[in-house]
Amino acid sequence: MQTFPSGRIRNVVLLSHSGAGKTSLVEALLYHTGAIARLGRVEDGTTTSDYEPEEAKRRGSSNTALVPVVWKETKLNLLDTPGYADFLGEVASALRVADAAVVVISAPAGVEVGTEQVWRLAAERGLPRLVVVNKMDRENADFDRALASLRSVLDKRCVPMDFPLGAQAAFRGVVDLIHPQETPPEFQEQVNKARERLVEAVAETDDDLATKYLEDGELTEEEVRQGLHRAVLAGQIFPVLATSAIQKMGLDSLLEALVGYLPSPEEASIKEAAQAQGNGSKPLEALVFKTTADSYVGKLSLFRLYRGALTSDSQVWNANKEHVEHVGQLFVPRGKAQEHVSRLEEGDIGAVAKLAVTGTGDTLCQRDAPVRLEGIHFPEPVFTMAVYPKSKADLDKMTTSLVRLVDEDPSLRMVRQADTAETLLSGLGEAHLEVALERARRKFGVELLLQLPRVPYRETITHLIRAEYKHRKQSGGHGQFGHVVLELAPGRRGSGVEFGSRVVGGAVPKEYVPAVEKGVHKSVQEGVLAGFPLVDMKVTLVDGSYHPVDSSGISFEIAGTFAVRKGVTEGGPLLLEPIYHLEVIVPDAYAGDVMGDLNGKRGKILGMTPQGDGITHIEAEVPLAETLRYSSDLRSLTQSRGAFHMKFSHYEGVPAHLVTRISEEAKRAREEAKA
Repeated sequence: MQTFPSGRIRNVVLLSHSGAGKTSLVEALLYHTGAIARLGRVEDGTTTSDYEPEEAKRRGSSNTALVPVVWKETKLNLLDTPGYADFLGEVASALRVADAAVVVISAPAGVEVGTEQVWRLAAERGLPRLVVVNKMDRENADFDRALASLRSVLDKRCVPMDFPLGAQAAFRGVVDLIHPQETPPEFQEQVNKARERLVEAVAETDDDLATKYLEDGELTEEEVRQGLHRAVLAGQIFPVLATSAIQKMGLDSLLEALVGYLPSPEEASIKEAAQAQGNGSKPLEALVFKTTADSYVGKLSLFRLYRGALTSDSQVWNANKEHVEHVGQLFVPRGKAQEHVSRLEEGDIGAVAKLAVTGTGDTLCQRDAPVRLEGIHFPEPVFTMAVYPKSKADLDKMTTSLVRLVDEDPSLRMVRQADTAETLLSGLGEAHLEVALERARRKFGVELLLQLPRVPYRETITHLIRAEYKHRKQSGGHGQFGHVVLELAPGRRGSGVEFGSRVVGGAVPKEYVPAVEKGVHKSVQEGVLAGFPLVDMKVTLVDGSYHPVDSSGISFEIAGTFAVRKGVTEGGPLLLEPIYHLEVIVPDAYAGDVMGDLNGKRGKILGMTPQGDGITHIEAEVPLAETLRYSSDLRSLTQSRGAFHMKFSHYEGVPAHLVTRISEEAKRAREEAKA
């Protein structure tokens, strides 16, 4: 592939709700521009963008694919992102390096939940946007209805620059409203009106154009083009086009819009670029936005060049890791295919293999001109499962495989939960974790299973109790003797287990007190109700006795252990569960349903605050046991329009009617673990 200067590059992210046809549209553009000789199909798993086996299996994107397309000597770096909410991490990384966005909607469906979400994300990045109404050939396709939903839900500045000729089975292409050639006579009047609305919208964005339009009643084609270009870059107009990817219609108009109205890197007002040096040189500044494990070349790092050029067989400085990296062969990926290049210019996107320490979000620069670009803000995980190896052989590879998965996808999190001895994997939804494990099996040869994580319950006592235990054992020679009296008192929540001694008169010699303490701490590892650790309790050694010959440290350790168990049994044992502080953001229309659901989950509503713009903020305290699948529950309740965040708050007593069931489940789990 030839090298393109910055002014002839467009870095464009494609966004949509799942199923709007982004991948089919990219495939059609590749075929239309001659980049591929055969048109692939999502249904067959043969598209250029969906090249991972998991995507072919699921018939949908789970991975951002870089797909360059060349049109009229301009390189379009198209970033085809997943539309399903579980893969928003992929969207975040693509948005970070794009200069503009194309938002694709389905003509039959109009604006959907995912459309609103990605539109908001693109707006937060300040990206110029085009909208493509795809699937115009499908049953129930209606351009005017789709446009109305765009203007009412997203932004009233969505203005058509295409006029669709027919719809559904009768769809036969589009007319470019800026240069409406060969308009069928039956559509002429409608095209004229649509063009007038576009010209008016462009004129309203510029005082000089507005004056000329009012005086002359018309603008030249060039004035409309230049005015529209400026308006798109300023976010004053969002042009709307019509296509049918399957029928390959509307593609010329879309390509002209991508080249003519979206910004080049030179025009994109790159905030992170440092000021040019006094000598006019441009030191290297590049951001790694995606890392993958490729079966042929190993670790592959995709990067966006913000300043300077990069050549094969060179050295760069990783500013985040403060480490020199050797750049071997540069690539330009197109899906899974990789084309070697010797040089990439400022503004372009490419890839390099086998960087030693570089990860997603790292800045590559020159050692003598270090700079650290803004990283990538990935969405916080909301769904957690426990990961188990399928076999002993898988156990040995599990941790390293999970670490590599998290390196590839920073929207995943892995932690070792010491309380339950589980490895927890967190992501953006169930599908996110399932795809991650499918990749682990394919790439790293490890079979892993997902289970709901165990809840880290605790146990404590509810009232003061005095417990006495005398350990005596005689078996020839020296015997064993240890006698303790312990006082067990409830402690404050979160205080753990405290040990103290008030022994007077040498009833228990000082040298044996540490042994008693050791026995106490050994005994609190397993409570009497369900075998969970004991907490929030103060244990005090108050009395006891010893034998001058038979007493020993081990005797007092055993006595301390059994005295605690006896005391806990008689001290009103209580099962504790973790309570989480939950914050939910939902549209007003769903607030009542969400609060009703939280009440049904034994939640305590702390407050409900209207945030304006039809949004309500709900705060609650909810037991962790009731929220293990809350991400799925909230999606169902709010049609995926709700969002939430939760963090640990405190422990509280479990209602009495649930204790027996929890105890039986814990016993069964221990027995299965031993089997």
